[in-house]
Amino acid sequence: MDDDARPAARLTVLSGPSGVGKDSVIELIRARSPWIKLSVSATTRKKRDYETEGEHYHFVSRSDFQRLIDGGQLLEWAEFAGNLYGTPRAQVEGWISQGRPVLLKIDLQGARQVRATMPDAQLIFLAPPSVEELRRRLIGRGTDDEETIRRRLAHADEELAAEKEFDRTVVNDFVERAADELVGLLGSSFLTPAQAPEH
Repeated sequence: MDDDARPAARLTVLSGPSGVGKDSVIELIRARSPWIKLSVSATTRKKRDYETEGEHYHFVSRSDFQRLIDGGQLLEWAEFAGNLYGTPRAQVEGWISQGRPVLLKIDLQGARQVRATMPDAQLIFLAPPSVEELRRRLIGRGTDDEETIRRRLAHADEELAAEKEFDRTVVNDFVERAADELVGLLGSSFLTPAQAPEH
């Protein structure tokens, strides 16, 4: 396929219910397709010992984060457990301008914000093989009490109901197959590692 026929690089948002395997799919893509850029969130949370600045997160102060919000420099943001998290616009737009496909893993609310702030983004819903399988995974972790499981199942039902808001659905029946399908939707199936830009 010639250069003109390649899909233009763009942001792809990956979302789906808790327990569906988003992290497993992304880790496989990270290992197999290093030319795909994974968006790194900014956060006001304190850096943990094993974390690396710019790889796990961009660690910023609350005042700096507020400046990013006020300046319209975040594609989306939210607060969890007293800490702020958001996706820097400049980082994503910079990679796209270089022709690099960008993948962002985010929750449903964040995906809706990205739809509003970057309408050209592709939203992909990672779905379980069945609702029963998702429930089995959520219950089978064995680390949560009944109330936590109940809340998680209710939240999963809400997220599953939002599938129609997304452009495409990828079913995570097998991690390898789901990762390959997602890479294809990113447009990077037309790039070999040798062809892909270095930066």
